[in-house]
Amino acid sequence: MGYNEKISRRAAEILSARRLSAEEAADNRRKAIFAEIPEAQRYEKELSDLGIGAVRALIKGGDVNSELMKMKETSLSLQKEYEELLREHGYSLSDMEPEFCCEQCGDTGYYEKDNKTMMCECFKKALAEAACEELNKSTPLKLSTFESFDLKYYSMDIDDRFPRSPYDQMSNILKQCKKYADTFSLDSSNLFMCGKTGLGKTHLSLAIANEVIKKGYGVIYAPAPKIVATLEKEHFSNDRSSTDESMFIDCDLLIVDDLGTEFSTQFSKSAIYNLFNERLLSGKPIIINTNCELTELEELYSERFVSRIIGEATRLNFFGTDVRILKK
Repeated sequence: MGYNEKISRRAAEILSARRLSAEEAADNRRKAIFAEIPEAQRYEKELSDLGIGAVRALIKGGDVNSELMKMKETSLSLQKEYEELLREHGYSLSDMEPEFCCEQCGDTGYYEKDNKTMMCECFKKALAEAACEELNKSTPLKLSTFESFDLKYYSMDIDDRFPRSPYDQMSNILKQCKKYADTFSLDSSNLFMCGKTGLGKTHLSLAIANEVIKKGYGVIYAPAPKIVATLEKEHFSNDRSSTDESMFIDCDLLIVDDLGTEFSTQFSKSAIYNLFNERLLSGKPIIINTNCELTELEELYSERFVSRIIGEATRLNFFGTDVRILKK
């Protein structure tokens, strides 16, 4: 599926900024080296003049092979002298050139192979980054961190319904989430966070997202109703340039919040099933949050579907008193 113009433009801006930064850094290094070694600038000018002379000779035409060979010999000799001069002062020719993030394309996004223009992997990653950025605009990522998750709102008293206190349970879950974020990779397991509303499922999943994004992975967070609405709009739209569906499938980590709160239709069931199935089959990690009991999810989807999700995920049971109420 293609990328729409907005995403493509943003990806191009990302690469352009990288290229400009590399070129500015190289220009500053060159100025500093020329200030320290004035003779280096003379070599640069002579080599540049030789390049211009070669172009003029080609334009002039005629038998220019002999002239070009002489220019080439002179150029190689000058380059050798120039390189030696720089080495004596602790530099190399590479110090005069930009250090691009991508050596293959020079941060342009494209390179030539077999007389064909190919899209570089770095541009594909920039497209994914831009798409994730667009989809996550409304997500309160900055407000949800492990540091801002406060255990003081969880009681140390043991309820007969549970094997341990909410405090102990949430302390353990917090450690598991931190470890998940610290060790995240494309092979990470899935997480299934379940429990009543207001117990910190969204906060901790977004805290994981924050850390995983810092590692350079593409993360998409979206409530289940938004995912269904997005997929429905894309499915019934005549515009095939949208990329949301492929990003939900292809992103490094997908976080689905409030599973079970979406309006239940045949399309929503099919959309959620297909999305989860695609990611499970490809081994791409998912974090699922739900306020629903398992029986409710089974009624919405199917016992087989829910069993598969549970079977392929680490289950984290949240319990306690609604933190949002306690904070008020």
